[in-house]
This record gives sequence, C-alpha cells and structure tokens, in this order.
Amino acid sequence: MRQLRGLLKTLRPHQWIKNLVLFAGLIFAGGLADGELIGLATSGFMVFCLLSGAVYIINDIVDLAKDRRHPEKRMRPLASGELSMGLAAAAGTVAAAGGLAWAYSIHASFGHVSLGYLLLNMLYSVVLRRVVILDVMSIAIGFVLRAAASVEVLRVAAPGTELSPWLLICTFFLALFLGLGKRRAEAISLGEGRGGHRATLDHYPIVFVDGLIGIVTASTIVSYSIYTIWPGTVEKIGSAGLVYTIPFVVYGLFRYLFMVLADGGGAKPSKALTSDIHLAVAVLLWVGVVIYVVYSL
Repeated sequence: MRQLRGLLKTLRPHQWIKNLVLFAGLIFAGGLADGELIGLATSGFMVFCLLSGAVYIINDIVDLAKDRRHPEKRMRPLASGELSMGLAAAAGTVAAAGGLAWAYSIHASFGHVSLGYLLLNMLYSVVLRRVVILDVMSIAIGFVLRAAASVEVLRVAAPGTELSPWLLICTFFLALFLGLGKRRAEAISLGEGRGGHRATLDHYPIVFVDGLIGIVTASTIVSYSIYTIWPGTVEKIGSAGLVYTIPFVVYGLFRYLFMVLADGGGAKPSKALTSDIHLAVAVLLWVGVVIYVVYSL
C-alpha cells in the first residue's frame, strides 16, 4: 500500500490540470452538445494524463540524486525511498505504452502528436532542460502539442475540424509566460544554491528573466487580441464576441505577474490556478464568456 501511494504521488495527478488544454478544440469547435466529441476529448485528456504521468516518473528517476538535496523535492516518493525504482520504471513504461496505444487507437494523427509530446518531454528530461532558453521553450512547445492534440483527437468524428494557427501561437506565448514566471520564482526561492537544483537557473539573472517576461506578456496579449478579431475566427464562431474575453486574459496575466513579482509566489503555476481565488475566478469567467459567445451569439 505504501508503494502504491508513492506511485500515485509520483504520477502527480494534481498536475493533470495542465491537460485540460485537450478540451480547447472541443470548446472552440462548438462541440459541447455533441456526446461523441465530448467522449473523444475526454479520452484525449486521459491519454495525456497517462503520458504526462510517465514523464513525471522519468523526471524523478533522472533527478533522483538532485532531488535528495532539494529542500522540498527530497520528500518525493523516489527520493525519500517511499517508492522503489523498479516499480516506478515499470509503471512509467506501462503508462507510456498504454497512452500511446490508446492514442493511436483513436486516430493516427492524434497518435503522432501524442508520440511527439512524449519524445519531446523525454528529450527535455535528458538534454533540453540543461540548455538555457531552450528549456522554457521546450515546455511551451509541450503545451502547443497539447493544443494541437485537442483538435486532432476530434478528427475521427469531425474530419473537417481545422487547427487554428492562432490557437497554437496564443498557447505558445502563454506557456512561455508561465514558464518564465516559474523560473523567476524558483531563482528567488532557491537563492545562491539554485544551480545545484536546476542547472539553467544560474544562467537566468533576474533582470534577464524580467525582460523576457515583459516581452512575452505583451506578445501574449497582442496575439490573443488579434485571434479574437481575426476574420477566420469571426467567420468560424459567427461573431466578434470573443473580443469581450480580452479583459479576463489581461487580468489573469497581470494577477500571475503580481504573484511572481510582488508576492513571492508563482513557482507552481498549476497550484496558483487552484489556490489563488482571483486567478481562478478570472479563468472561470473567461471560460464562461467563451462558451456563451461560441454557443449563444
């Protein structure tokens, strides 16, 4: 029982909130009233939960020595000895193989994107996370692949579903924004010894990160604003009503910036989304207005 509890912790179910991006294609395609599309999107979400769980296991295996020296990560099941290496490796293999088999059984294109996501994250665990700038870009591309998968998973029932390039652009910049905010929060909280816990942190001076955050924040707002009024978006949705969601996006970004720059938080974006009432309300209002615009106007 202790091993199973440790395995569940290592799979990080609280981080699966990131995979809610798999429902983006369903929402913007107007498929919330279609049971088959809902089922496909839900299956896609579960596939990526399996794959991301496998990735977390790989990360913990690769990081075992460093995690044991980290003030918080030393309590992770593998680092603390709660979970055995053998069980973790076996579970990671099963989760990865099962997730990919499920993905390809849904649709080949969805399987290809899922495989790309898994390979990218494996490469990140071994190499890319040690390369400054490429580490956060890799994380952002992982979210782009999630967004692409949210459309590809629907093709079996809706082959005419199109992948909007603006969905990918907005996802990329938003993920970069969150990744840089996390790097800054980690650099501040870990202090002088931060390089021993994440090698690239020594190459992220605060002033450099702050400059990048400013660029990416502006890029996120501008790209999303263009997306809401882009002719293709207006034609697909049937109105320019998405423009009314811009204030919620701006507030959400600024709220997270406040948490990172002024409040000393933001090291765990997924936790911030569920623990900060202001950010959670902004996201829920954004979702509500999007659904109203897409399905009512």
